[in-house]
Amino acid sequence: MTQRALDSSGEQTPGPSRPAMIDAGAELDPVHPMDLPPSAHDATGLTTAEVAERVARGEVNDVPVRSSRSLTEIVRANVFTRFNLIIGVLWVIMLFVAPIQDSLFGFVIVANTGIGIIQEWRAKKTLDSLAVIGEAKPTVRRDGKAAEISTHEIVLGDVVELGPGDKVVVDGTVAEADSLEVDESLLTGEADPVLKRPGDPVMSGSFVVAGGGAFTATKVGREAYAAQLAEEASRFTLVHSELRSGISTILKYVTWMMVPTAIGLIISQLVVKDNNFKDSVARTVGGIVPMIPEGLVLLTSVAFAIGVVRLGRKQCLVQELPAIEGLARVDVVCLDKTGTLTEGGMDITEVRPLNGSDEAYVHQVLRSLGSSDPRPNASLQAIIDAYPAGDKDGKAAEGDQGAEASWAVTDALPFSSARKYSGAAFTETDGTSSAWLLGAPDVLLPEGDPTLDEIEHLNQQGLRVLLLARVPSGELDAPDAAEGDVPTALVVLEQRLRPDAAETLKYFAQQNVATKVISGDNAVSVGAVAGKLGLAGAENTLDARKMPTDPDDMATAMEQNAVFGRVTPQQKRDMVAALQSRGHTVAMTGDGVNDVLALKDADIGVSMGSGSEATRAVAQIVLLNNSFATLPSVVAEGRRVIGNITRVATLFLTKTVYSVLLAILVVCTQVEYPFLPRHLTLLSTLTIGVPAFFLALAPNKERAQPHFVRRVMRYAIPSGVIAATATFTTYLVARHHYAGPGALEAETSAATLTLFLTSMWVLAIIARPYTWWRIALVAAMGLGFLIVLVVPWLQDFFALKLVGTTMPWTAVGIAVAAAALLEFSWRLVGRRFGA
Repeated sequence: MTQRALDSSGEQTPGPSRPAMIDAGAELDPVHPMDLPPSAHDATGLTTAEVAERVARGEVNDVPVRSSRSLTEIVRANVFTRFNLIIGVLWVIMLFVAPIQDSLFGFVIVANTGIGIIQEWRAKKTLDSLAVIGEAKPTVRRDGKAAEISTHEIVLGDVVELGPGDKVVVDGTVAEADSLEVDESLLTGEADPVLKRPGDPVMSGSFVVAGGGAFTATKVGREAYAAQLAEEASRFTLVHSELRSGISTILKYVTWMMVPTAIGLIISQLVVKDNNFKDSVARTVGGIVPMIPEGLVLLTSVAFAIGVVRLGRKQCLVQELPAIEGLARVDVVCLDKTGTLTEGGMDITEVRPLNGSDEAYVHQVLRSLGSSDPRPNASLQAIIDAYPAGDKDGKAAEGDQGAEASWAVTDALPFSSARKYSGAAFTETDGTSSAWLLGAPDVLLPEGDPTLDEIEHLNQQGLRVLLLARVPSGELDAPDAAEGDVPTALVVLEQRLRPDAAETLKYFAQQNVATKVISGDNAVSVGAVAGKLGLAGAENTLDARKMPTDPDDMATAMEQNAVFGRVTPQQKRDMVAALQSRGHTVAMTGDGVNDVLALKDADIGVSMGSGSEATRAVAQIVLLNNSFATLPSVVAEGRRVIGNITRVATLFLTKTVYSVLLAILVVCTQVEYPFLPRHLTLLSTLTIGVPAFFLALAPNKERAQPHFVRRVMRYAIPSGVIAATATFTTYLVARHHYAGPGALEAETSAATLTLFLTSMWVLAIIARPYTWWRIALVAAMGLGFLIVLVVPWLQDFFALKLVGTTMPWTAVGIAVAAAALLEFSWRLVGRRFGA
């Protein structure tokens, strides 16, 4: 953005602060730009030939839009895992020493790995395609024309234009500045905007908060200051979440338990027992394999990846996968009113002249103010729409030549969310000078001014009110510019409410998520808008200028009120920090430059796709369709992932616990391990693998709870202990019951029956609350096992045959006792620690 003036015909003419813009259609002389004076070169930009030369030399901004993992990296990450290595070695051993039935677990791992690769590849393609849709395109001058190009097409020496909300995408030197204020807090931590003048450096990663201008790129690609940080921040990742770190912790403990237990089992089966070598090897492997919760990592990855694809279909770009999980844990959502609860546009409903001002003159002032800013915000755009240049009194009539000539702009002050006003100075048609400010009445007027009472009444109706005030000629950007101003008119604006906002607020209320509306507008007006949308507590408003600065007091004020007005960008950041200090998980939504600091510091930042480039850059979630109503989908997806993974993790770790405990009991009692790999492959498939896959992808609206590892282990340890004890009891009873040839197979079958029934009861508990498909799922798994027991060739394939009636019914009775113990232990844990 650059300052400009208007001649008497309404056409743009160069303002005093910079050279004239080159006409977009003008032909340029074939002079090398580096031979031109700096100002002329900056105005024209590079030529097509120069761009081609720089591309050939590699002087191009080649940092990828997203650094998502390549297909090779995805395959490597899914194939070369610690547990795949262990299982792979055991699989190869089994292929040599046992029938193919005992090697089925290896094929399951191959299938699991393939599913993981396919799902993550799908998620990668979804993310990358959405990233291209949501990519900001900076405006670059080339061949004397301004055009939008992709960030990675910028070359060294390009002239890049800047306006409010634009992010500086490469390092450079300011060529043109019109009240250009840049926020470098994301790089330096310093929150105060820096005023930039021609010749000053700008760094990639900073963003424009007010004014405009242009800069010349001096460092591109990986040489740019923030390129490495930006590349790392946008990396496709499944880590850095409580869920993922919790599973890693569990796997670490499993490894510690598995290694000594496996060694003891190997010694027991191969050295102590004088059995057939191949049979001993098979039973040893059968004891080691089920200790590994190999499908748990896969299902977590698949759940996240499918979540990304589902949200992608709703035009929601998840820039960091753990954001799906994070938003599900949120208990406070801070909303910016403009662009979130209301649509971007506004309409003027009334202009009230003050202090005897002439109405036609006021309209001319507004018309000229609209013409003074080439990058108007929503409020000024509404004024431009109502009073376009060359139009008299905002009512265009065909052939009307009565409009006054536009005034020449001599100075301009862009709107800043920190100041809460904009302004301009003019030379009027009669040669007189005037200066004006347009902004928040309660900022421009002294406290106690009678006009504020009139404004308060309008605010209570949810209307937005701007004050037009004449000020003495002087520096518009001076801190005391508003002193001595003369109120001239009130501009009353009506905001357009988002049709989906009310339902979304209702959803958060139902989910016990507190909603805080934080806005730079008048608190009463914002409260009225929130009240129209049904926000609970909308009447509890607070002017942020009266907000306590002490973090603890601020946190108390945040918890007691729902609507906050006249909030500065730094205050938004402080308010987020205050809520976090009370243990709240905070999400912040916004689309404007004034939201960037708060978005960055919030646990989850959510930006609108139409928002400024800076907000999209720091947000973890971007709503490309600009629909606030998409947020419930993200919350629901996160809750589905967390709740379901907690459920299936309990299944997997119950198996790990009973497998380790069975191995320990076998070592201590010096008996044959009761199972072959084929038995546990069958049990794992029916009681864990297949049902876990469906349960992990099922709808789940449970509120996300913290302490994932503790919650899972509280249930998995007692369940595993009960299952192992019941199974080993059946095995010992069967050893005394059966004798002679085939006794070991009969003992194994009885023990398998007890373990299956006990594991099925664990599945039945985890599947609650029941729905028709959950009941059908559990029943189908039970039917599958029954078919194996009654079909002769399946009996032979899985070496399962129940002998007699006494021992099978004994196995069932022990399983029933185990089921009763499971119910008791789960209810005890639930009462003691909470569900």
